[in-house]
Amino acid sequence: MPQLPTHRPRRNRKSQVIRDMVQETRLTTHDFIYPLFLIEGQNQQLEIHSMPGIHRFTADRLIDEIGRCVELGIHTFAPFPAINDALKDRLAKESANPEGLYLKTIADIKRQFPDVVLMTDVAMDPYSSDGHDGVVDAESGEILNDASLEVLGQMALAQARAGADIIGPSDMMDGRVAWIREVLDQNAFGHVSIMSYTAKYASAFYGPFRDALDSAPKRGDKKSYQMNPANRREALRELALDEAEGADMVMVKPALSYLDVILDVKNHTNLPVTAYNVSGEYAMVKAAARNGWLDGEKTMMEVLTSIKRAGADAILTYFAKEAAAVLRRG
Repeated sequence: MPQLPTHRPRRNRKSQVIRDMVQETRLTTHDFIYPLFLIEGQNQQLEIHSMPGIHRFTADRLIDEIGRCVELGIHTFAPFPAINDALKDRLAKESANPEGLYLKTIADIKRQFPDVVLMTDVAMDPYSSDGHDGVVDAESGEILNDASLEVLGQMALAQARAGADIIGPSDMMDGRVAWIREVLDQNAFGHVSIMSYTAKYASAFYGPFRDALDSAPKRGDKKSYQMNPANRREALRELALDEAEGADMVMVKPALSYLDVILDVKNHTNLPVTAYNVSGEYAMVKAAARNGWLDGEKTMMEVLTSIKRAGADAILTYFAKEAAAVLRRG
């Protein structure tokens, strides 16, 4: 007769109480950063077709939405603006306008909810007539790295003045963390954090986000500054640079197809690691659930758990509000 097993891992799975006791990874609402979309106007909440359940809000409705999220235990938000094309130009001047949609709304949110944390986005594409994250050479189409730093620094400073708690440079220009840190420190904003988009890949998963903000490049693509999805070690080079330049937190984007990169980054830094569960990852789950191919709620929680299990200390996710409601139910 074959020898019966000596080691029986199933003993630790035999009841729900024991499974809960030995569970290694736990999600809480403190893990979530909720991205929100801001549009001009009043009293509007428009669903994004490619992101079921996610809306673009006017400032008044956005503030109401934040209030609802706070009641669910979400306290960190990342607003992204959809800017009128008439306000866009090559140098993204609207990004530093204190009376513009984005900065005025940031200030209004902080007045009404002083204890929430606002992470703002530093990149030129929402404000650029070229749709790129940096300054575009009018003749060659090249993205001018060093010319972009001045614009990004002034954008970050304007956001800090409006009340941003965390600056999120998503542009992937070389040296931008050091540049922004110096600009903030020289202007008495040494208390404002920088969460760098450290490993931001040139991914196909961003499509619904660009629908939401109408921010796709007018020509060319973003492959000269966003990372090649085939590269893993390169993320550690970007990590080393961001640490040396003064980042307070680092990010991997996207998350679900880059769990190996999240783990690598986690194993090579003592800084908090965040991951962006991006719009395309959200849309895939929602589309499959609507077709009855997946249990949407269970899949959502499994996706978020996998991102945290890989090493993320915080997760930017469009599932934040829905997941918070599930966690509240227990």
